[in-house]
Amino acid sequence: MQLIEPCMEYEADYLNYLAELGDEPRIPFPLTFPCHPFSSLLNRLTAESQGVGLPEGFVANSTYWLVHRDRILGVSNLRHSLTAALMQCGGHIGYGVRPTEQGRGVGKEILRLTLLKARSRGIERVLLTCDKSNAASRGVILANGGVLENEVAAPHAGRTTLRYWIDLRVG
Repeated sequence: MQLIEPCMEYEADYLNYLAELGDEPRIPFPLTFPCHPFSSLLNRLTAESQGVGLPEGFVANSTYWLVHRDRILGVSNLRHSLTAALMQCGGHIGYGVRPTEQGRGVGKEILRLTLLKARSRGIERVLLTCDKSNAASRGVILANGGVLENEVAAPHAGRTTLRYWIDLRVG
């Protein structure tokens, strides 16, 4: 498995990934971007990684695909900095695993590799957040050294967000 920047080579499988998601939430958020033509999606992802053309309230962010052979196993997104809103809910990294790959350690690996990308960008402490009811995400974060700071009311009514920090200055 390797973490790569999005590229044309995986267009067909990216579209299959989206189809496999069906009505499931598109996490991380770049999975919601229009992908026709595919080159426009790639251009947008490149621009966002450079902080170009960002919507109001957004920060520069990089999207990565965890691939094995010709298959995308998961997608991650690394925010290069945080706004006040992202400090509450959102954090530095969002990630998702293809439904047919869940429960196989893919989440742990995609987060581990995305943390290395964060470290290479000079980010010393990474904030990760997840819904309190998301046991799988909690497990992935804890397996990668996450330390729970607190619980906060999520912007969504009736939900609680867990806030974890991972210190990249150690290890």
